[in-house]
Amino acid sequence: DPALENAIVDAISHLRAFNEQLLERASDWQMEIENGLTAGEKITPISSVGLFVPSGKASYPSVAYQLGVPAVVAGVKNICLVVPPVPGGNGEVDPAVLVVCRLLGITNVFRINGPAGIAALGFGTETIPKVRKVVGPGSPAVTLAQVEMQRHGLATMMLLGPTESLVLADHTAHVGRLASDLLIEAEHGTDSSVVFVTNSEALIDAVEEELQIQLADLPPVRAEACRASLGPNGGAVLVASLNEAVDVANMYAPEHCQVAVDAQYEDQVVDAIINAGEILIGQHTPFSAGNFLIGCPASLPTSGFAHVSSGITVDTFLKRTAIARANEPALRRMSESIITLADHEGFPAHSNAIRRRFQA
Repeated sequence: DPALENAIVDAISHLRAFNEQLLERASDWQMEIENGLTAGEKITPISSVGLFVPSGKASYPSVAYQLGVPAVVAGVKNICLVVPPVPGGNGEVDPAVLVVCRLLGITNVFRINGPAGIAALGFGTETIPKVRKVVGPGSPAVTLAQVEMQRHGLATMMLLGPTESLVLADHTAHVGRLASDLLIEAEHGTDSSVVFVTNSEALIDAVEEELQIQLADLPPVRAEACRASLGPNGGAVLVASLNEAVDVANMYAPEHCQVAVDAQYEDQVVDAIINAGEILIGQHTPFSAGNFLIGCPASLPTSGFAHVSSGITVDTFLKRTAIARANEPALRRMSESIITLADHEGFPAHSNAIRRRFQA
């Protein structure tokens, strides 16, 4: 499908630009801490990575490029991509995922189911190379496999669970667009969660009415997912002020967050939200644009992990190595403090290494 390939190329170009800018900012550095003592870091790519692209509910070529582009831009030499066969097929992999791999130059592509794929990447097999790190969203079984494999030395960045979103809006928001944007993440599955936070009770009522209209346009399986995501898994939160709305957002720490408030309050609200995988500003920036094309990361922390972690970018595939150099006068100046600390902690070899250098 030429249109689909063109869309993939469009998305890859945005992701590449975003991650190349991040890579440029992540440069080697050093400083002089005191006379004769320099310290800094060099930044290098990890040696190998496994990318897991899910295919349990549907096929997700967007996940392939969201994971693949940052790894390629980082310069990871050995990249393996594992993907289950498309659901309801005859064992084939979605050709769109293979197009992504071709465009990115990823040649180690393996068809294998989720938990087995994670294990294969961690241990290595006759056909699947062992890697140092694995990333990618998946079912609870895939998530548990990633947790288990950490006991065997396979690193992972974070646990990417069922999707979630929070929309923070005031009375100025367009009701139809609000309803549409609430349904975006809601349609992922019956385990998704969507929360609507506003200081306008009238807006909640209007959006509820509009949701019923728009739900009727969705296939039954997607409508069922939306009702679960917006009902028992999510819902509307009425607050007294935008400040209280921000407090709710920060406590929830959503994977996806959209702010749709009066323009004069946008910057204030966005600056105050500190716990979110992403913040999309305004009703011209829906979650679907972020998921597929904008270029910001779309594989984001879920289940409250936005309190402590970030989305998958080029930084996920880089490591920092500290580098330091001291000359003799600098080491002599530090020697008394080093010996004092080593003696206090009971490490005589540490202190002797300094004493013997400067014995008269």
